[in-house]
Amino acid sequence: MIGIGSSGLHSNGYSLARRIIFGELKMSVGDYIEEFGRTVGEELLEPTKIYVKIVKKLMRDFRIHGMAHITGGGLTDNVPRMIPKRCQAVIDASSWTPPPIFKYLQGAGKLSFKEMMRTFNNGIGLVMAVEKEAVEEVISRLKAMGESAFHLGEVKLRGKRKEPVRFVS
Repeated sequence: MIGIGSSGLHSNGYSLARRIIFGELKMSVGDYIEEFGRTVGEELLEPTKIYVKIVKKLMRDFRIHGMAHITGGGLTDNVPRMIPKRCQAVIDASSWTPPPIFKYLQGAGKLSFKEMMRTFNNGIGLVMAVEKEAVEEVISRLKAMGESAFHLGEVKLRGKRKEPVRFVS
């Protein structure tokens, strides 16, 4: 599985983000956050990245077995929709570094890793399943197109494990 970087929150977890930022922290849209390098409003209004053009280019040369746009429900709920029920997605949580907004929300909201993965995209906007032999070439192609891309993990038969997504690091 390959993860393509998001441009920010996209459409993930805005209710929770608003509760933390405006409710608990009592911030306003004009407050500047050093970690973001911009204001709260600028960070929250970052447009959602659209992946259709890059996916179309990749589909010319590679077989894509599944795709999941990581929207509400995060990686935990969206990735299982692209794999067979008898399989499990094993995601290496150390294979990418989430943008600062996610670490900020996790710390300020005292959110668990599980809650973060279920609510936010954590910097991964799209996940694609490709042949194992094509992973490095697809990542290289994505980077040549100006995208951030990561080898997230793999799809395995579920076996005795019940959860459709398992995070390792």
